[in-house]
Amino acid sequence: MKPFQPDLVFFEPDSLNYPLGKKLYQQFKEQRVEVRMTTSHNRVTGIPGENDLEKYRVAKRTLVVGIRKTLKFETSKPSAEYAIPLATGCMGHCHYCYLQTTMGNRPYIRVYVNLDEIFAAAKHYIAEREPEITHFEAACTSDPVGLEHITGSLKQAIEFFGQEPLGRLRFVTKFHTVDGLLDAQHNGHTRIRFSINADTVIRQYEPATARLDERIEAATKVAYSKYPIGFIIAPLMIFDGWEAEYDDLLFRLRQSLPVDLPPPHFELISHRFTKTAKRVIEERYPKTKLEMDEEKRKKKWGKYGRVKYIYQDEERNALKSHMEERIHHHFPNAEIDYFT
Repeated sequence: MKPFQPDLVFFEPDSLNYPLGKKLYQQFKEQRVEVRMTTSHNRVTGIPGENDLEKYRVAKRTLVVGIRKTLKFETSKPSAEYAIPLATGCMGHCHYCYLQTTMGNRPYIRVYVNLDEIFAAAKHYIAEREPEITHFEAACTSDPVGLEHITGSLKQAIEFFGQEPLGRLRFVTKFHTVDGLLDAQHNGHTRIRFSINADTVIRQYEPATARLDERIEAATKVAYSKYPIGFIIAPLMIFDGWEAEYDDLLFRLRQSLPVDLPPPHFELISHRFTKTAKRVIEERYPKTKLEMDEEKRKKKWGKYGRVKYIYQDEERNALKSHMEERIHHHFPNAEIDYFT
């Protein structure tokens, strides 16, 4: 797939006071991309469209360049201690994604140009937890790899954490555009994880993302560049032939990766949804085949009284036992961080 390029770009005026803001403004002007100004990256108005669905699709092709004013980092369990905010929003169209609801009526993509201030805040959080190592997740609200060819922010973050003895960076991606990261001075302090899934899931529910073979090729590149790597298989889904497809996924992965690869980490997440997510998904992707039958699911109560609909215990146990057995078959020394 081709790397993301926005059709419309908004700039906060103060973003032009930063080197990255100036660079992006000049870059999009030269490319003759439509550029507009906005008072705040949180309140962008004027995105065109005849109805909500059309505005949503245009917003997913809209980039907003701004300043991250709130430098209080959110927690990011179980992935890391904190989320580091390099971007918000994603150009992918994954039907099941939790960003469908958390982004609400702001599905446009935001990038932040005050990187030195963001890194200074990270340094403060690292100092607070000395002598423990502090981990930062860069993909809580975005897929930064999908934007790296535009901003270069991820490479800067990798090299920042490469110089921090007690700082570690993590991020996950569904994109394959990693070539610009391969020569970064990471010093083993950044773990790159790839979100992978069965071909059926990627084909039906993950439009505008890289194909499985592209993700595996990208994972192989970063493994040969000596990055610690990992894989998130999510959302695990039950469909006709799921056992064979997930086994084939792991076989293809093992065949491509270096023979002497250090033990990779796997994170396993079964499919779930909320009533709100179901409503939003069906509005935005009216032809989706995503299975969201509440009668077939088990209720799981989360924070603040929210209810998630998860697979029944028997189905979840089947997913868990099958995936754990096949992962250890193909990767005997792999670490499975969690199944949820």
